[in-house]
Amino acid sequence: MQRPARGWEDRPTVAEPGELRFLDALSREQVEALRAIGRVRRYPVGARLFNEREPGDAVLVLQSGRVKLSAVTDGGREALLGIREPGELIGEMSAIDAAPRSATATALEPVEVLALSSQAFSAYLERTPGVALVLVRVLNRRLRDADRKRTEFLAQDTVGRVCSRLVELADRFGEAGDDGTHIDLSITQEDLAGWTGSSREAVIRALRTLRELGWIATRRRGVTLLEVEMLRRRAV
Repeated sequence: MQRPARGWEDRPTVAEPGELRFLDALSREQVEALRAIGRVRRYPVGARLFNEREPGDAVLVLQSGRVKLSAVTDGGREALLGIREPGELIGEMSAIDAAPRSATATALEPVEVLALSSQAFSAYLERTPGVALVLVRVLNRRLRDADRKRTEFLAQDTVGRVCSRLVELADRFGEAGDDGTHIDLSITQEDLAGWTGSSREAVIRALRTLRELGWIATRRRGVTLLEVEMLRRRAV
C-alpha cells in the first residue's frame, strides 16, 4: 500500500540557483518568432506535462507556473532533479538528441506553456544561431549546477544538504515577510529527500534539528526561513 505524501511537518498529510531563463536572453524578435511556431497548453496542479522514458516529441517553454522535474532511481525512489519557472525550457534535451525523456515534469502550480514540436524547435535553432548559443549557455549553467550538487553530496551531511536546498529555494522563490523568508511551494519531504540524496527519515531529522535551532518554521505546504544567514553558513 502506498504511503501518503508528507509535507514539511513530521505528521502525514492526506512539496537551481543562477538558472539562466531562456526567454529572458532572447530579443523581442526572437521571442515573437518562437511564439509563431508554438501552441499554448495549460495544465492544472499535479498534472504531468510528460513522463520519463516516453518519446520526446515537444519542447515546452514555461510561460506561467512552476514545474518540478523528477526521475525514478533503480531502487524505485523518486529523485527531484530541479524546479523550472516561467521563462525556462523543458524537454529540450530530447529534441537535441532524439532520446526518450530523462525525467518526468509535474506542475506544482497551474501552468501555461508554449509547446513546439521537436522538429520545429530544431529548425528554429538552425534559422537563428544566436538562440542556439543561448541554449548552450542554459545547458552549461545546468551542468555546472549539477556538478556543484554532486560535490555537496560528498562534502556535506544531510543537515548541510537540506540547508543548501532551503537557501536555494529562498533565493529563487522566497518572499520576505516580517518574520522571515516564506517559501510556499508544494514540495514534500520525499521530494526534499530525493533532491538531497537522503532518506525521508534523515530529512525529517534534519528539519527537526533546524526547527529546534530556531532557524526555520515549517507548515504543511511550505516553510519560513527565520535565520537565512545561519542556514547559508551551515550549507557551506
